[in-house]
Amino acid sequence: MDTLVSTDWLARHLSEPDLVVLDCSVRTEADDTSMRNISGRADYLKGHIPTAGFADLKADLSDTASAVEFAPPSPTAFCDAMGRLGVGDDTRVVLYDNSYGAWAARVWWMLRWVGFNQAALLDGGLSLWKAEGRAVSTDAPVHPLRNLTPKLQSRLIAEKAEVKAALETPDVTLIDTLPQPFFAGETTIYARPGHIPGAINLPGPDLLDADGRFRPEAELREMFQGIPDQRAITYCGGGILASLNAFVMARLGYGDIAVYTASLQEWAADPSCPMVTGPK
Repeated sequence: MDTLVSTDWLARHLSEPDLVVLDCSVRTEADDTSMRNISGRADYLKGHIPTAGFADLKADLSDTASAVEFAPPSPTAFCDAMGRLGVGDDTRVVLYDNSYGAWAARVWWMLRWVGFNQAALLDGGLSLWKAEGRAVSTDAPVHPLRNLTPKLQSRLIAEKAEVKAALETPDVTLIDTLPQPFFAGETTIYARPGHIPGAINLPGPDLLDADGRFRPEAELREMFQGIPDQRAITYCGGGILASLNAFVMARLGYGDIAVYTASLQEWAADPSCPMVTGPK
């Protein structure tokens, strides 16, 4: 199974017993100065892809005791939560959400973090599935409990100390995945405006076309042209858009990528962490 599947592919394979489909949606309510994320479970119950379970990034798939929203749980806790959703060592998983794919990409990245490599994103997500007139369900299926064995790939998640160290070396590329006004410091919903010094700006939403599908590979390669195949750390506000960019970079063949999951929630709140404003 490829790491990106089409709605046609999913419709053909939906009934296969080793295939687990998970809705990863989170609802975001935002204005000019703040943003609030809410579990997408209520939306899931109103209609989702048939057989899909619900992967809750606001509950079991995050460390809810952390001050940082969407902080990853321990590898064991994450694998246990995925096992309760029917994900096991011998399953395949298709992930989607109801917006721009970044929530699903975050779950995809955490699965890679625990050493599970049989997961894919649904290109176009739930929006495209519905737009094509495909069936939706309001049933909440119960999948069999399975065992997912953690095989930790610790380099896939970066901590603040590594990002600080990266400021002193050209051997690490920092990629800010927020929209350009956030990068430039023209607007912010975090403790300070701007971006981490030395970071380049590659906004996650720009990786998608007007229909919410990933741009063709040739276009994506052009967008990432000039980014060397060396250690790269993506970040955003809470490691969500950053996971979308990391997903694309993995598909393009970059071999050493990490997501700074705490991102600007943590960095901007720490006065010892420098930030700059402006377009570069």
